[in-house]
Amino acid sequence: MTASERAKPFVLAVDCMGGDHGPQVTLPAIESFLRRRSDVSVLAVGQPSVLEAEVGRLRRRFGERIELVPASQVVEMDEAPTSAMRNKKDSSLRVAIEQIKAGRAQAAVSAGNTGALMSIARFVLKTLPGIDRPAIATVLPARGSRVWVLDLGANVDCTAEHLRQFGIMGSLLVSAVEQVELPRVGLLNIGAEDIKGNQVVREAAALLRATDLNFVGNVEDIYSGQADVVVCDGFVGNVALKTTEGLAQMLALILREEFNRSLLTRLMGLAAYPVLKRFKDRVDPRRYNGAVLVGLRGVVVKSHGGADAYAFGQALDRAAEAAAHRLVERIERKMAGAWPRAASSVTEVASS
Repeated sequence: MTASERAKPFVLAVDCMGGDHGPQVTLPAIESFLRRRSDVSVLAVGQPSVLEAEVGRLRRRFGERIELVPASQVVEMDEAPTSAMRNKKDSSLRVAIEQIKAGRAQAAVSAGNTGALMSIARFVLKTLPGIDRPAIATVLPARGSRVWVLDLGANVDCTAEHLRQFGIMGSLLVSAVEQVELPRVGLLNIGAEDIKGNQVVREAAALLRATDLNFVGNVEDIYSGQADVVVCDGFVGNVALKTTEGLAQMLALILREEFNRSLLTRLMGLAAYPVLKRFKDRVDPRRYNGAVLVGLRGVVVKSHGGADAYAFGQALDRAAEAAAHRLVERIERKMAGAWPRAASSVTEVASS
């Protein structure tokens, strides 16, 4: 980010009521965020009876950099998206997103119901020209660096054209946030060979090769470091993410069990503690919290519902960086130039 971009103030609208813990997590995270990011202001959205006292305290410390925006309703974590859309028009989740549409904020962050967040964000903000469906993108640790993966659950059934659009949006996301000039884009598949995968994946590979992206072909391993962006449909992406989370939890449990087997293993654990701590810090899922809903006319970031204050703060940082680097404008410009190519049929591209 340039010095001029960093100096320009940005505003985040934060759904303070969403998630498993609500204000107990969101407000401490906001306080820490405001301390370390003097270039960003926050609209704290939620029920005044719950937030007023604490937001007042923060306002005395940070002045006009924090403001309470009232919202009388809360979307429950298990509530159906259709119910949230129809019956919760004054929910903290929806009011936060509406701040973007009203021009009061450049980004919104919520730890609330994922389905409701996606549905309401798409309804309120709409998708960018040339984008059929928004996608959920998040960053994960990879060998030697980090990798962004999309889609992670917003679109279970995708066409080859959808995957092409995900590749473009993912490349622009990494280029903006990670400052990588030509991000390597890979297509998640069951093999590296061109003949592998189902028809949709093979057609998507042909479409991605026809773009000006730095497409490196099929990848079998998200974490290998072969690509900066890995593209897949939402079903595959969500299964891969949940499997990763489960594996990490299992490995942590096994290590604890093994180091607690005897006095000798506990002593060995003490000796290995510095290495184990560095390992834990590198793979700590809290560091990677915050999934960007790309393809919308505004930056919306979804935090994990069970996030603690540190993890929710990472989601706030993710939103601030995407807004500061003009992610929406980058995607809009790119899709305007890419749209004529998208009109070509898969058959035409594949046979060229």
